[in-house]
Amino acid sequence: MPFYNSKGIIPSKRHTVFKKNKKLLFEQHISREGFSGIYSNLYHLSMPTKLSKVGDFKSLKNSKVSYKHKARHLMSYKIKKNDDAIKSRVPLMFNNDIIISVCHINKNMDYFYRSGHFDELFYVQYGSGLISTNFGDLKYSSGDYVIIPKGVIYNIKYTKKTKMLIVESNSSINSPKKYRNKFGQLLESSPYCERDLCTPNLNKPIDKKGDFLVKVRLEGGIQDYTYNHHPFDVVGWDGFYYPWTFNINNFEPIVGSIHQPPSVHQTFEGHNFVICSFVSRLFDFHKDAIPSPYPHSNVDSDEFIFYSEGEFMSRSGIKEESITYHPMGIPHGPQPGKYENSIGKKKTEELAVMIDTFNPLYLTEEALKISEKNYHLSWIKK
Repeated sequence: MPFYNSKGIIPSKRHTVFKKNKKLLFEQHISREGFSGIYSNLYHLSMPTKLSKVGDFKSLKNSKVSYKHKARHLMSYKIKKNDDAIKSRVPLMFNNDIIISVCHINKNMDYFYRSGHFDELFYVQYGSGLISTNFGDLKYSSGDYVIIPKGVIYNIKYTKKTKMLIVESNSSINSPKKYRNKFGQLLESSPYCERDLCTPNLNKPIDKKGDFLVKVRLEGGIQDYTYNHHPFDVVGWDGFYYPWTFNINNFEPIVGSIHQPPSVHQTFEGHNFVICSFVSRLFDFHKDAIPSPYPHSNVDSDEFIFYSEGEFMSRSGIKEESITYHPMGIPHGPQPGKYENSIGKKKTEELAVMIDTFNPLYLTEEALKISEKNYHLSWIKK
């Protein structure tokens, strides 16, 4: 979905001699799907392959635990683990397609990080900071989605204490195909467009020798590598492959005279999952409309919702940073009174992120620790 970008200085022709101050620069090609997908070419002061040491490997494995199949309310605001953007991550759910975590950032990374096997999406619940990458800098603040494709080297420094919802995906994370024309441009009818996306700001290349630690995320853990030059030595790049941000408040809601299905809120898609944004919007305008969601059975998907802020019209007993999980196989919908009480309401003020997966999610031990005991009984009116 990203559009063509060019930053810094690049040669007029690919794969040709390119010099700066009479010094030969080194081209790096980064591509998807072998050489058949989107790609970018970066131009370095040093060979990007100059590895000086392979260090420790830290195993990371999410284990399936035993629990009852039921709807759940996870109180993520009870998680107290704080550290940098990598070390503070707490995985809550996973399957073979994605891992969903939260993190609380109160320390800066003193190393670089590259995900070798996962594309990453961050949703910034609160806080602000700077994500420095080999493609340039991206500022983040509350409400931002940050998309970092696999292979991008980055470092995160916070300016305000930060909480993020994190998705690690085995596949690329893109805009939905239904929003794009045959050339890849976002349609006029899409709820957002290219001008809503923020791309990296490339700084002057860092020409520094030494020992630079890059932690690389693999499927089974994190491998340490040491390079003899600073990884942000890029003088320029161009292409379609780079990290970018999009703020949830720039999503334009699609409304109708009667209640619209959750698919109108779709914002991103990956293999076997979609991500939707529920934003402040006008309610349905048919004279007999029922704005509340109708009870439904998503027989082919698990539903994960992270409640970011505002008033949540269909739920009681949840608050900001609550997570609801409604697994496939069980009907769910508004809680007692919410269906009836929604009639006549004109608008909602809310922000929430929904992830629907088309393969079952598994909860981690950490998720069970913050699971409300009797949420699954909350549809019984007392």
